[in-house]
Amino acid sequence: MLANVVRRRELREEIESLRGTLRSLGHFGPLIGASPAMQAVYDMIARVAPTDATVLVQGESGTGKELVAQTLHQLSRRRKEPFVALNCAAVSPQLIESELFGHERGSFTGAARTHKGYFERAEGGTLFLDEISEMPIELQVRLLRVLETGTVARVGGESELKVDVRVVAATNREPEHAVADGRLREDLLYRLSVFPIRLPALRERAGDVELLVRAFLAELNAAQGTRKGISRAALELLRGHQWPGNVRELKNALHRAFILADEEIEPGHIPLLRAQLPNGSEPEAPVAGGMVQLRVGCPLAEAERRLILATLHEQGGNKEKTAKTLGISLKTLYNKLNKYKAISTV
Repeated sequence: MLANVVRRRELREEIESLRGTLRSLGHFGPLIGASPAMQAVYDMIARVAPTDATVLVQGESGTGKELVAQTLHQLSRRRKEPFVALNCAAVSPQLIESELFGHERGSFTGAARTHKGYFERAEGGTLFLDEISEMPIELQVRLLRVLETGTVARVGGESELKVDVRVVAATNREPEHAVADGRLREDLLYRLSVFPIRLPALRERAGDVELLVRAFLAELNAAQGTRKGISRAALELLRGHQWPGNVRELKNALHRAFILADEEIEPGHIPLLRAQLPNGSEPEAPVAGGMVQLRVGCPLAEAERRLILATLHEQGGNKEKTAKTLGISLKTLYNKLNKYKAISTV
């Protein structure tokens, strides 16, 4: 009991120290920004981090929801234990139950050995469930039970295992809309959103753009052993952009400009008018007035790639809207985007 009291006091002191850093540098753990909107987020994190309450982080794609989860973990008593992240939309519906809860050997075809799920791997620490509304609705019932009982049963197992895990979930949807659309159970939403945190879009905190640019530029210079700068004109161009892909889009645009620049980033190095994927890859087809231009004889696979990336750009990086516009499933879209990303890194 006494040790817990001492640890809580240490956490409060560390959080206060971070608040002081925020005032002077505009940083809060891995999060960057000094705008009133971000300071409100930092205050929310500071209040809930030392507790074990479940947290639901809501915000557009690219706003930094996983960074919020990491900060919550770093400022909690669980900081020395694992931080484990699972993107619920990136795992097929057939595998996600096994991935989340684990399975026993022989529980299904191909289960050659016992497999520990994400809950067991996060024991004592924090489990971050990204894009929670993409989890199959029938599996949400099991997740709710784990949250309420603190026990998990592997697929094919007969006994329940006690788990001590703090859950932080995130979604880029409006949670109430996800419930109305039948994509998120209302009782699970209540259980997850004990303490909701909403991350503002970058366009809602334009004053933070320069801070972010300076921080990202410092990271790139440190990694490359360079001393590249950025002109005032280029900085103003970045400040004036709407950034539909949010901080992720800004970071990737700056990285490309950094590569193109010799000593100083100028406006001509910044690819703001080109359709971009949030992870940094770019379609080569020109986009203008909502139209994609393709040369005659372009391979169908390449035409599909360019159309998908351009549509994603038009939808501001929103994958759900992109999939709906294209008439494909969200899982199919994720598979294709992951394929394009893998190709771009070869």
